[in-house]
Amino acid sequence: MTTIVSLSRRRFLGCAGVASATFLTGCSTQGIGTFFEPVVNAIVPKTYDGEQPDPAVIYAARTDEGFSLPAIPYKNIPQRFYRQRVIDPTGEAPGTVVVDTKARYLYLVEKGGTAMRYGVSIGKDGFAWQGEGVIQWRKKWPRWTPPDEMVARQPKLARYSIGNGGQAPGITNPLGARALYIFQNGQDTLYRLHGNPDWRSIGKAQSSGCVRFINQDIIDLYDRVPEGARIVVRQ
Repeated sequence: MTTIVSLSRRRFLGCAGVASATFLTGCSTQGIGTFFEPVVNAIVPKTYDGEQPDPAVIYAARTDEGFSLPAIPYKNIPQRFYRQRVIDPTGEAPGTVVVDTKARYLYLVEKGGTAMRYGVSIGKDGFAWQGEGVIQWRKKWPRWTPPDEMVARQPKLARYSIGNGGQAPGITNPLGARALYIFQNGQDTLYRLHGNPDWRSIGKAQSSGCVRFINQDIIDLYDRVPEGARIVVRQ
């Protein structure tokens, strides 16, 4: 059974900015904390004997919504973090999104006992969140707007402040190609699943609470997960 944990907005302001009608967010990838090596899997994935995505294809350069995404040098990433189909280790219903923060995996549970697994970067120690929620809203190529609290900690981000309109969408935007917005009990958790221009962060704890993907992977997840999907975040 998953414990539902109440949220503190103050704790997660480093990840998401203002929850306004435009849902501007502020997950930061700049100057946040240190890198941590991946630890032993919290959920041990089993093997899958069927056809797997070809990393040379799924991580190739591509154009998306008018933006040019560079190829990912996937051979420099541990193979366990490649997008791949596995036997579902979560026990959750099909359509559920499960984040295993300890192993640095996100699973999308499928029918038939399998799950699509993605390697991710998770929030640094002190910013991580756990609990259940729903994907309330989704956005292609979102604008990044760090909240005032984050700008106060990192003055160099002032040019992207709420007052200055944030950072325009693009391949250097910290939210990357897609963002999925997580709500709990009708309230914005300020917790996001989003793209990431820095593939080197995958498998590590670096962000201010959000779950970050290779851009090619968050596009794939976005196309598979509808608004209203249930999400479970396990520590």
